[in-house]
Amino acid sequence: MKFASLGSGSEGNALVVASSDISATVMVDCGFAIREAERRLRRVGLEAEALSAIFVTHEHSDHVGGVFKLARKYRIPVFLSQGTYEAARGDADGVEIHFCRDGAPIEIGSLRLVPYTVPHDAREPLQCVLEEGNRRLGVLTDAGHATPHMIAMLDACDALLLETNHDPRMLMESSYPYFLKQRIAGDHGHLSNQASADILAAIDRSRLKTVVAAHLSRKNNTPELAMAAVKSVIGEGSVALSCACQDAGFDWIEVR
Repeated sequence: MKFASLGSGSEGNALVVASSDISATVMVDCGFAIREAERRLRRVGLEAEALSAIFVTHEHSDHVGGVFKLARKYRIPVFLSQGTYEAARGDADGVEIHFCRDGAPIEIGSLRLVPYTVPHDAREPLQCVLEEGNRRLGVLTDAGHATPHMIAMLDACDALLLETNHDPRMLMESSYPYFLKQRIAGDHGHLSNQASADILAAIDRSRLKTVVAAHLSRKNNTPELAMAAVKSVIGEGSVALSCACQDAGFDWIEVR
């Protein structure tokens, strides 16, 4: 199993996960217009026709903005919660829809996707763990705070894509209006660098080999601050650490 990002941040998100036996390629979210999504897919050596399914985490435009148009054009089935569908259904005509829920596995080729609930200001948000054989990739973005359920779902992953959205000081000193600062920093907003580090410290890291810091704010964080927070938990050298960016995401990483 391997994974790559087409871009990560408030201007658009899309992650692709491919099975080792090429039986499945799953896209997690698509916040990009069709042509931009196609261009970014080609950057990692994929055509949209190769996608087996799209899993949608929630209805915010940076995650769902391009999903239904891409799915309709290429006849790709879309998996999402009932709440997310109700919030975004106006764009879903002509798309094959499958409802999913917390803890109910989805089998796509040799990939197994397990959704789990998170606290975020959306209708029924989900994140996911993807598995192939005994390999586990945990995906966590767009959550306001840690919950015991999130920690349990992310235990014993081999690789982890983890939101490190903002530095609290930078956020509070930014030009953002007060209500937006409160939303981002609130219990249903986004994870700060320290909150993400605390999650890392709480999970079972015995198998963890790769961490990617993701969904960074352009204005309220820096890659250096995000990775310093992660390093404070995992140390130097024991785990491969990288950072997803908005413009280019990151290239394929193998889950080992």
